[in-house]
Amino acid sequence: MSTPQARRGNTRQRIQDVALELFAEHGYEKTSLREIAERLDVTKAALYYHFKTKEDIVISLFQDLVRPIDELIAWAQEQPRTLETKREVMRRYSESLHGCAPLFRFMQENQATVRDLSIGETFKRRMYDLFDLLNEPDAELRDQVRCITALFSMHAGMFILQKLHGDPEDKRKAVLEVATELVTAANPPSRRPARPDSAQTAAP
Repeated sequence: MSTPQARRGNTRQRIQDVALELFAEHGYEKTSLREIAERLDVTKAALYYHFKTKEDIVISLFQDLVRPIDELIAWAQEQPRTLETKREVMRRYSESLHGCAPLFRFMQENQATVRDLSIGETFKRRMYDLFDLLNEPDAELRDQVRCITALFSMHAGMFILQKLHGDPEDKRKAVLEVATELVTAANPPSRRPARPDSAQTAAP
């Protein structure tokens, strides 16, 4: 038997999923909490138990997206700035984005709402943090552009690749491969920090 906590978690996720569906169908401004409750076949009181406003639903969705990104940034900041670390950042970021395409579509189509809720600014700061992890301070301009393009290609891929035939996981991997190639090109051997285990020990 599922626990009360598990049931609450499932209901919360159902509310988020249905809200995104209705936002996509009718637009954020034209969707009401009553319509969300009706689509869920629950009372407004049951919906209020989890979320008091539409804004609360959107903010909760964004927090669910940002949490693994924050964990990734914290992890990467403790790692050596090697190409291997940067490739792992890209792999983990790809996994964090997996399944978040509806939320990104909402953010793209409702930019004014996103700005009003300060979500856009918060997400922008995360992008700067990720860029700093991929980019070297002395990088040439073209290499900085490669790092930025690597990140945004992963975002754009979630929308554009929907129109291409193929397995969704294969398409995700293809985007990750191209983005990782850009990061690799932005970190040529001449500028890559040495691995900690490759440092030469000074002779006594």
